[in-house]
Amino acid sequence: MQQARATSAAGTSHSAAATGIRFDRNELAGAFGDVGTDVPLLIGMALAAGLDGTSVLVLFGAMQIFTGLSYRLPMPVQPLKAVAAIVIAQQASAATLYGAGFAIGLAMLLLAATGLLDWLGRVIPKCVVRGIQLGLGLQLATVALGKFVQADGARGYALAAAAFIITVLLLGNRRFPAALPVVALGLVYAVAFNWDGGSIADSIAFRLPEPRVPRLADIVAGFLLLALPQLPLSLGNSILATRQLAEDLFPGRSFTIRKIGMTYALMNLVNPWFGGVPTCHGSGGMAGHFAFGGRTGGSVILYGSLFLVLGLFFGKGFDRVAASFPLPMLGIILLFEALALIWLVRDTAASRTEFPIAVLVGLLAVGLPYGYVIGLVVGTTLVYLGDRTRLVSPDVV
Repeated sequence: MQQARATSAAGTSHSAAATGIRFDRNELAGAFGDVGTDVPLLIGMALAAGLDGTSVLVLFGAMQIFTGLSYRLPMPVQPLKAVAAIVIAQQASAATLYGAGFAIGLAMLLLAATGLLDWLGRVIPKCVVRGIQLGLGLQLATVALGKFVQADGARGYALAAAAFIITVLLLGNRRFPAALPVVALGLVYAVAFNWDGGSIADSIAFRLPEPRVPRLADIVAGFLLLALPQLPLSLGNSILATRQLAEDLFPGRSFTIRKIGMTYALMNLVNPWFGGVPTCHGSGGMAGHFAFGGRTGGSVILYGSLFLVLGLFFGKGFDRVAASFPLPMLGIILLFEALALIWLVRDTAASRTEFPIAVLVGLLAVGLPYGYVIGLVVGTTLVYLGDRTRLVSPDVV
């Protein structure tokens, strides 16, 4: 599998990443590795809560640039998935969404500053983190195949099939990165079938984000309604799994769980004041950037710059511009991001104890409400109980 070859090349690629930020064709291709996750969630929240398109896009782009410069590797910024799902399903207000962002920023700042994140990173076993990644990968694959790929009927299936074949043939190719022809194909499809030139032209106008002041009542409501369901997923995927994946892909680039928690907190303490949606890091996004060619912070800086330009000049018609994106193409990109996450569980396959626990955690995460926190607790408990009774190898923890 070409993804396996790409991952196995991490040992040589990390030294290149350490030399600085690059802006070549591979970084440009990697920039699109997370678009299948981000765009649908941003659109869904913007429409459900009546958000200002300029504020959403500019802040989202600015945070990508911030993390690209801070980490100098493809550290992604993503909308908070549990928050987005609740906002879209329950039509939560913009004020509650901004309050939730500020609340979760304060909570993560507390966890990072007190050292609780570092403690959790020490006590939660690697196979449990792999299970969380497996569960997220299964969820993303389900969304990709169940919603996006079939969105445009027969035409959409044809686009998805072409994008899939191109990606399989070119994935891991440093000379001809897979994402560039896939995105080019999607643009041709958009112009042919989805483009409304007059409507989009009317949306062109330079605008800046709208300042806002989160109220105490909104922060409390946002914490109870949106932040509490999000925290377990953020802990498992945004913090622990992202740190683990960074060590896998860039073994020479060490940074602490505390730093990831701090940048996560900082983003969410800034976003609400300018109308930005709550954001996080994520192992799926890093896997997507890496799978499509990103090896330095250049990929997320390029990605963020795209959102920044769209927000400043096309934010007024964000919904109309976004509607031109072909969902089947986004679905294929999302599918390969999911497969990159699922593939990580292979390093537990040789263990008769670690692999079942990782699979169990993944299934709990996918199948139950609050499944990520349940899987985290159940998986960690099983590892430590097994260690005490000599049923689990001592090197698990």
